[in-house]
Amino acid sequence: MSTVEPIRKKSDLRKVERILAEQSMRDLLLFTIGTNCGLRISDILALDIADVKGKNFISLKEKKTGKLKKIPINSKLKPMLATYTKGKGPEEPLFKTIFKNRLDRIAAYRIINNVCTKAGLEEKIGTHSLRKTFGYHHYKMFKDVVILQKIFNHSSPQITLRYIGIEQDKIDESYKNFIL
Repeated sequence: MSTVEPIRKKSDLRKVERILAEQSMRDLLLFTIGTNCGLRISDILALDIADVKGKNFISLKEKKTGKLKKIPINSKLKPMLATYTKGKGPEEPLFKTIFKNRLDRIAAYRIINNVCTKAGLEEKIGTHSLRKTFGYHHYKMFKDVVILQKIFNHSSPQITLRYIGIEQDKIDESYKNFIL
């Protein structure tokens, strides 16, 4: 399994969002939750309508860690969720296939990978890119690796910086600026 990267350019994020908006509200919501909440794809796909409809927070038990997590639903997601969940029953999966089954990680991977290819992104992209994109831009905005380390439940700031690609960015920049 190879390592995937975050989507570093906000212009690329907007391009992906525009394509998804034309393609499918479900797929746009999947992408937006991933990039705005920093959840793992397994936790996103496990959400039901009741977990988000009319709520201010997404509360869940992480599949990987078993830890409880409570994430505020931001002003971008709130209206999207209200529109998307309208008329849907609380027990329904938030993300379903055309056959009314819960969307699985392979289908989510195809959605994310295909749209990023359509958008012309060159990074190695997978479903985990959504979580890494959240982390990358959160760090760029707040410059607080400690809070991001806590959000991700990492054991050290160095692990968090490597995880979101900041270490590699710094290494690449040092190479570009090193000329003898």
